[in-house]
Amino acid sequence: MNMHSDPQSSSTPPASAETNGPSESFRFDDTGALLETHLPFPRRQGKVRDVYDLGESLMIVSSDRISAFDYILPSGIPGKGELLTAMSRFWFDAIDSGEIGGKLRDSGIPLAHHLISTDVPDVVAKIVDPAPLVGRIMVTRKAEVVPFECVVRGYLEGSGWRAYQETGEICGVKLPAGLRQCEQLESPIFTPATKAEEGHDENVPIDVMIEQLGADTAERLRLMSLTIYEDAAKLAARRGVLIADTKFEFGWHDGQLILIDEVLTPDSSRFWAADEYTPGQSQRSFDKQFVREWLQASDWDRNSPPPPLPQEIVQKTTERYREGAQRLRGEW
Repeated sequence: MNMHSDPQSSSTPPASAETNGPSESFRFDDTGALLETHLPFPRRQGKVRDVYDLGESLMIVSSDRISAFDYILPSGIPGKGELLTAMSRFWFDAIDSGEIGGKLRDSGIPLAHHLISTDVPDVVAKIVDPAPLVGRIMVTRKAEVVPFECVVRGYLEGSGWRAYQETGEICGVKLPAGLRQCEQLESPIFTPATKAEEGHDENVPIDVMIEQLGADTAERLRLMSLTIYEDAAKLAARRGVLIADTKFEFGWHDGQLILIDEVLTPDSSRFWAADEYTPGQSQRSFDKQFVREWLQASDWDRNSPPPPLPQEIVQKTTERYREGAQRLRGEW
């Protein structure tokens, strides 16, 4: 999701000194999933997150919305936004501690990110009920978004697997013949994608990034992305989780490239259980796999509003997200 320094407002400007009631500011579904926020600050809404402009900073609210096949579903996944926020915070803390990105800093390349706090700001708590926001917000620095998704692939799956089957390469990166679905690559590869406001991002060769951003910026983004992925993959592997692939977003803040948006969550990455990993077939993943599979098996035509999810699918998806987070935190 793009987070520019001047997000477009889709809500009323801040004016009231009174606290809005929960029914005015938040909409939940029957399971308790938070589907919408309507806070009195300028807002930019994405498929999952609502970004509010607080003046000197942004507040990113992770809702419990879930999307599939470019549609936002009418059903939410209870607790999903809190899990995503906790996972992003886990990785940002690992960057701050030096567990991720150490060799970048040793080589003179700073690795900074946009997270300031996960506490509800006073300016927000004075105007709206803060309780629904606790655990699901990030207060962040503003940044001018780099118009590329920085994708890193360590295993062959998804659009990368499809491209490999057709051409033997991904985004111009030639791969050895005979690789199997979900097979680990000899070394992670950087495969950027253009950012789309609607629909799917488009995978492109790094030459496209170089042409638009310049060689120095493109190379720095490549190096930062690969280093973050490699360090995170080692950390996750020690806890029994494989990070098959992921996408990062970066932005310019005070003349410096910083890591922005969510990072290394099941919505931006593919996580597998190491003890279940079997190359040559699709893997069980800690994300919305149950949702996609149920929709594919339904009679939904993908050209009309999607149907509500059965409670069983909601519950299984909630459990899948929670399991991934617990494994990473060493609680599994």
